[in-house]
Amino acid sequence: MEKFTVDPAEVLRTYKVIAVFGASKSPEKEAYTVPEFMKGRGYTIVPVNPTADTIHGERAYHTLEEIPPDVASKVEVVEVFRPSEELPDVARKVVEMKRRTGRPFVFWAQLALENEEAKKILSDAGIPYVMDRCMRIEQRTLTGRF
Repeated sequence: MEKFTVDPAEVLRTYKVIAVFGASKSPEKEAYTVPEFMKGRGYTIVPVNPTADTIHGERAYHTLEEIPPDVASKVEVVEVFRPSEELPDVARKVVEMKRRTGRPFVFWAQLALENEEAKKILSDAGIPYVMDRCMRIEQRTLTGRF
């Protein structure tokens, strides 16, 4: 196991506040249904979408930088729904967020998303990560509730 990878089940047991980078307003997309599922399981969702004001009844922020300090200081995981080639840029933004706020504790790239450069950026900054895993699938496996 790579140095900064972390057990998805441990992340879901430990952390409950998730900033969803790339959250969608479109109900047919995973970036909509997965955060909705997680919210329904008791997690706090902080949507990040440059074109939305609210998603799932939660205030949406256009960028990670726009999340106000009182909210950013509670974010424990940044879940990412962006193409793999964008992960290094998102990783840099997450590193900057951690420098500013001391949070997040974990970077999570959704199923089918993985990038070696992003892993290096996160590892160099001491930020554990999960890549190529679906939070909904992992949560269902963890709880046995499908």
